Amino acid sequence: MLRTIIVGLDGSRESRAAAEWAAREAELRGLPLKIVHVWEPVPEPMAQAPLLGTETQQHWTERIPREAAEGIGLRHPGVEVISEQLSGHPGDVLAAAAKSAELLVLGSRGLGGIGGFMVGSAGLSAVAHADRPVVLVRALETAADEHEMDPAGIPSAATPFRPVALGLDIEHPDDTLIEFAFDAAERRATSLRVVHGWNPPPYYAYGTPANPALHEALALADAEALAEVLQPWRTKYPDVEVVEESRYGSAAVHVVDASRGASLVVVGRRIRRSPFGAHIGHVTHAVLHHSAAPVAVVPHS
Repeated sequence: MLRTIIVGLDGSRESRAAAEWAAREAELRGLPLKIVHVWEPVPEPMAQAPLLGTETQQHWTERIPREAAEGIGLRHPGVEVISEQLSGHPGDVLAAAAKSAELLVLGSRGLGGIGGFMVGSAGLSAVAHADRPVVLVRALETAADEHEMDPAGIPSAATPFRPVALGLDIEHPDDTLIEFAFDAAERRATSLRVVHGWNPPPYYAYGTPANPALHEALALADAEALAEVLQPWRTKYPDVEVVEESRYGSAAVHVVDASRGASLVVVGRRIRRSPFGAHIGHVTHAVLHHSAAPVAVVPHS
């Protein structure tokens, strides 16, 4: 089956920014873009109201993706754009639609001055349940935000891409996650910044602050472990410059910090078949809410 880039569109500013990001990604990957508008049925008494009647609902569910597809087709003439209307709970419907996609792209409201995300319940549900990577894009995201400033210090989409940042747990490295990040960097002809946060084992914790030599030895061992995990990938992707950062402290804090200079942040979500439902993980959850760049959440076993 021919895979696509799927973007969820509801007409909001954040979903329009996501659609533009998805179109640019479709160009990078040489894939079609599918715009999906999910109509969530309203209760019957409300559906009978004059402004929410069947004709009005049909008009909006058809108009939003159609007009978006026409606009993206004009701005990105090299991308095949199709649209689809579906009904149901947006988070569930989009997660199901993503099964046949290369990526699912969703918009997320920006938090203004602190530069992060406000991820709604539908977005979190899709991230938690999708079997394919999900990318969250801020409402104010533009193509220039993913690129370096031009020589005059002016934002530009014609300059090289900023690095891709990967948050990596070296105790449980996953090939799917690592390959996604290397592939994203290669397609953008940019470097890959791999960030790992470490803390000493519990039985060392009390002695570390008072023992700089021990702290240095632990830091060196962690850096060597990170280098060992990445060595095969350096060989597989020789054109990708890799910057390794093994840093003491909170992994979430370090990945969020790296996001400020990144074109894309890549984090993982471990797939857990639990009777208590799907989980995102605390590091990924924190990065989703505070990243200054689009975030790709890659599910893995």
